[in-house]
Amino acid sequence: MAVCEYKPGLEGIPATRSEVSYVDGSQGLLEYRGIRIEELAAKSNFLETAYLLIWGELPSKTELEKFQDEVRYHRRIKYRIRDMMKCFPETGHPMDALQASAAALGLFYSRRALDNPEYIREAVVRLLAKIPTMVAAFQLMRNGNDPVQPRDDLDYSSNFLYMLTEQEPDPFAAQVFDVCLTLHAEHTINASTFSAMVTASTLTDPYAVIASAVGTLAGPLHGGANEEVIAMLDEIGSVENARPFIESAIAQKQKIMGFGHRVYTVKDPRATILQNLAEQLFEKNGSDPYYDIAVEVEKVVEEKLGHKGIYANVDFYSGLVYRHLGIPTDLFTPIFAIARVAGWLAHWKEQLAVNRIFRPTQEYVGNHGVSYLPIEKRS
Repeated sequence: MAVCEYKPGLEGIPATRSEVSYVDGSQGLLEYRGIRIEELAAKSNFLETAYLLIWGELPSKTELEKFQDEVRYHRRIKYRIRDMMKCFPETGHPMDALQASAAALGLFYSRRALDNPEYIREAVVRLLAKIPTMVAAFQLMRNGNDPVQPRDDLDYSSNFLYMLTEQEPDPFAAQVFDVCLTLHAEHTINASTFSAMVTASTLTDPYAVIASAVGTLAGPLHGGANEEVIAMLDEIGSVENARPFIESAIAQKQKIMGFGHRVYTVKDPRATILQNLAEQLFEKNGSDPYYDIAVEVEKVVEEKLGHKGIYANVDFYSGLVYRHLGIPTDLFTPIFAIARVAGWLAHWKEQLAVNRIFRPTQEYVGNHGVSYLPIEKRS
């Protein structure tokens, strides 16, 4: 058997064949099922996009209405899950709460009937419906408040923002938030999607699949980066400090959060859309000093590192949008998860169709023939 070349992080090694999404990093192109992300952001909505990703085609009007009604019906969570969440420490990170809660769904709904299309559809609907409810519920409960029940008269994004505040959101704010969910819904075989696929390949239930992906997304090199961007902008403090801060970071070979991507060598197309959304929000509701700092940071980074293909990624402007919508910083990554559930489920469903359990090999670099040393002779 031929020995393959070892690539740290499996960089550039295909792990699967997929029809779900496509990225051309040199052109700044992202497509969901062949449709460019710019077109979906302008014309679609999150649940329609989720349907496209998971079932492979845009729904008819009747199909979309049925899907939306199913998701709306399943938004509520079991009182036992809610009671479990009340026992979580208030200081715990919302991603840890979400991972535990997502896994707990399997206690109520797992049948592992993965050859049953009805079970697959029910799992898709429940996960899309209940993950936002759990994120909002933990946010309120960790502040000593009872969770807010979902409202059936509100659309997907408006309902989530309502559950966070018990105030019906401004329609434009809800529209912006919905576009954010669409932009984050899918992005080929990233770390959390690969984690979901590996878990799915064992034929475990979909709730465990999503829980494993949530755990992977929580890392600061993946979904947690947008939280770090806000911390960086806060540390910079002013537009005038942006250049010396970035130049110092480059000199010390420090990672600049929100820049660089394993795929894109130009500006992430999602970052461009998010920047435009941020500008629309600020024009409507007032400016944010962090945005001015961010623009200067991007200018300096492009000047210093653009020749290396390091540009703003999706995390750089997403946090600024969420911040302006009044969303706490440590909810940025759970919101990423709310969106990415659609992509994880699309790859889960695709994996089931051609499943083979993942079992990569390794390149052993340890010793051989080592003798056991009795404990009394060890120093």
